Amino acid sequence: MAFLRIGTTKKTFPCYSSMSKVYSLHTVQNLPITLDQAWDFFSSPANLAKITPSHMGFNIISKHHGEKMYPGQIIEYTVSPLLGIPMYWMTEITHVQEGKYFVDEQRFGPYSLWHHQHHFKAIPGGVCMEDIVHYKIPLSVLGDIAQWILVKKQLQGIFDYRFKAVEDLFGTYNP
Repeated sequence: MAFLRIGTTKKTFPCYSSMSKVYSLHTVQNLPITLDQAWDFFSSPANLAKITPSHMGFNIISKHHGEKMYPGQIIEYTVSPLLGIPMYWMTEITHVQEGKYFVDEQRFGPYSLWHHQHHFKAIPGGVCMEDIVHYKIPLSVLGDIAQWILVKKQLQGIFDYRFKAVEDLFGTYNP
């Protein structure tokens, strides 16, 4: 189960789809900041570490990724999601509509597929931030078992951490 969050409310709804063994995660968070402030923060790769749990060992290792997101941008990381073992992860920013959305797709890393949409929309008193992630785990049936035992919980934990970290940075949305 993923969590749909609007303001400080938390509603559970089924959004993990396993029919094709491609899973999805959908989150929504309203923030009491302007669209420009949200875009400036979330479109900067340097801010990723601020909203990622420290136990993940997240570290940007690319040297030529630039300060702001742009189509074709390659960002390289190391991340330690399991037993502290560092893994290489490369994403490409494939789509950017300034102030509205960007998409990152894994080129190399732990998933067979990783497609992460980041959407932003001005709302009264703030901005609505929506994330839609589609992912596929390698190793067929073993990957599906890993999804139910570990991956789903771990991804939800990362997004739960992010929700709180973003709220700590920008405050709680009150319409």
